[in-house]
Amino acid sequence: MPFQIIPAIDIQKGKAVRLRQGRADEATVFSDSPLDVAKRFVAAGASWLHVVDLDGAFLGKPANADIICRIASSTDVPVQVGGGVRNYDTASRYFAAGVSRVVLGTSIVRDPEEVTRITRAYPGKVAAGIDARDGRVAIRGWVEVTGVIAADLAREIEKGGVSCFIYTDISRDGMMVGPNFDAIREFAKGVSAPVIASGGVTTLGDLRRLRSMEPEGIAGAIIGRALYDGSIDLAEALKTERG
Repeated sequence: MPFQIIPAIDIQKGKAVRLRQGRADEATVFSDSPLDVAKRFVAAGASWLHVVDLDGAFLGKPANADIICRIASSTDVPVQVGGGVRNYDTASRYFAAGVSRVVLGTSIVRDPEEVTRITRAYPGKVAAGIDARDGRVAIRGWVEVTGVIAADLAREIEKGGVSCFIYTDISRDGMMVGPNFDAIREFAKGVSAPVIASGGVTTLGDLRRLRSMEPEGIAGAIIGRALYDGSIDLAEALKTERG
């Protein structure tokens, strides 16, 4: 998997928002139209989109699926979707709508058998979202921190055939303080599948540093708030993909 810069679109109540450390009560609305945001990112050259149904993550089932399916069918780049994807039926609905990859989070802790069912039906199309606070896995939209060690879960779930990991350090997400490079590196050391880093990317320097970690298994970076705040220009960021 070549190194990829992936812009994020988080959807809450039909709007494109960004949270701080995953807190639903700390949302900033950036656009009333997630589809327009997606089109802007594609026009800037994005080769992938990362779309999250925040309401779905909290509810445990899709809440903004119609909007997400519209994004997948209206853009000509691959779209990966997370948030409320807890079972085979939801994953199948997204794939039927043109989504290229689903991101499973809570289900890899709560229902690993269902995860295996999805990965077997859609090989190469399932990512495991490992969201960690102090090295322990958080689920249900990050409102519940489990006793599960992130690295241990990753090694176990990798056996089920996930295509890649999306590793998020919750303490850095939306805080504009830079990624936790040490935690990302340690996580990647413990798995053989590619790792996409998420949370805290603030500057082009952050992206260059993550890009330099490609030999260590880092296959990409997801950017959220920095794009919306204007700290990073997407067109400039995408140049990092090529080194």
